[in-house]
Amino acid sequence: MTGWQALFYKEVLRFWKVGFQTVAAPVLTAVLYMMIFGHVLEDHVTVYDSISYTAFLVPGLVMMSVLQNAFANSSSSLIQSKIMGNLVFVLLTPMSHWAWFVAYVASSVVRGLAVGAGVMLVTWWFGQPGMVAPLWVLVFAVLGAALLGSLGLIAGLWADKFDQLAAFQNFIIMPMTFLSGVFYSIHSLPAFWQTVSHLNPFFYMIDGFRYGFFGRSDVSPWLSLGVVVVAFAIVASFTVHLLRTGYKIRH
Repeated sequence: MTGWQALFYKEVLRFWKVGFQTVAAPVLTAVLYMMIFGHVLEDHVTVYDSISYTAFLVPGLVMMSVLQNAFANSSSSLIQSKIMGNLVFVLLTPMSHWAWFVAYVASSVVRGLAVGAGVMLVTWWFGQPGMVAPLWVLVFAVLGAALLGSLGLIAGLWADKFDQLAAFQNFIIMPMTFLSGVFYSIHSLPAFWQTVSHLNPFFYMIDGFRYGFFGRSDVSPWLSLGVVVVAFAIVASFTVHLLRTGYKIRH
C-alpha cells in the first residue's frame, strides 16, 4: 500500500471495530427522531403538496446523520491520536500533507455514507419518500461528508482536549445542522430567519440532498451545489494549509 491507502485503511478499521457505537448508535438516534417528530407532527405540518411530513423528514435525517458522523470521524480520530501520543507514528512516515488530507477525509466520507445508508434503510419504512434524482443524492452526500470531514480535521487540529472538541461540536456543528431545515422548510419561517438560513451552508447541503428525493426544494439545486462546492474548496484549502504547516502537531 501507499501511505495514504494504509492510513485510510487504518481509519476505516478504527471506526468499524466499534461499529455498534459509530454506526448502529447514530442509526438508532435517527429512528427515535423519526418516531417522535413524525408521530407528533404528521397531521399538523404540511411542507410540500402531496408529500407527507414523515416522507419529508427522511432525507433530512439521513443527511444530518451523514454530516454529523463525517465530522465526528476525523475530529475524534485526530484528537485521540494527539492525546494518546500515537500520532507520532504517523508523523514519522514520509507521507505528505495531501496524503493525510485524502486519507482522513475519505474515511470520514465512508463512515458518513455508511451511517446515512443505515438511517435510510431503517427510516424508509416510515415515509418511503421515493428518489427521483439519485445522482443529486449521491453528489450532495459525498460533498457534504467531505466538507464535514475537512471541518473535523480543523477541529481535531485545533483542540488540545476533548472538552474543546465537544465545545466546537456543540456550539458550531450541532446548531448549524439543526437550523438547516432538517425538520422544516425555511419558507415556514419569518422573513428574517429565512435570510439567516440562507447564510448557513448546511442548509444548502440538506436542501440539495432533499431535491434528489422529491425533485422539489426551497432553492435551486444548482445554487445549492455551487455553495457547497465553494464552501468545500475554502475549508479544504485551509485544512491542507494547517496540515502542511503542522499546526499543533509538529513542535
